[in-house]
Amino acid sequence: MNITLITVGKLKEKYLKDAVNEYAKRLQKYCKLNIIELQDEKTPEKASLKEEKLIKEKEGEKILSSIKDNSYVVSMDLKGKMFSSEEFSAFIDDLGVRGNSSIDFVIGGSLGLSDAVLARANYKLCFSKMTFPHQLFRVMLLEQVYRAFRISRGEPYHK
Repeated sequence: MNITLITVGKLKEKYLKDAVNEYAKRLQKYCKLNIIELQDEKTPEKASLKEEKLIKEKEGEKILSSIKDNSYVVSMDLKGKMFSSEEFSAFIDDLGVRGNSSIDFVIGGSLGLSDAVLARANYKLCFSKMTFPHQLFRVMLLEQVYRAFRISRGEPYHK
């Protein structure tokens, strides 16, 4: 299975880069992982709603150009469905059974995802109603993908 993580913004802190690299290494056993980091648009401190919408649209264009036509797209969205780790594992397994060999997980910028990206998404996923730093969320998502593969193979994982 091919897993692509499409994110807006670059990782800055070494400890987060180390964590992403660790999960990327662990995931090699289960899938081919590709991480695409897109340049975020600078948001003025007191941006108007119109400016924010334009920024999301620009970032959205970059995201959409990174998605392959045959990819199953899962967007991270506060309005999406929440899963337990076991349900998330079953979700990924089911996608594979249905012939989806490429899954793109999309994490937007600080303003969220554009309407066009949300429209392209095959599924909207929410981890929590809480807000997390986008850089930290990458680690959380990769950890859950790793956990999902371990669960589906009946391998031990921390409950």
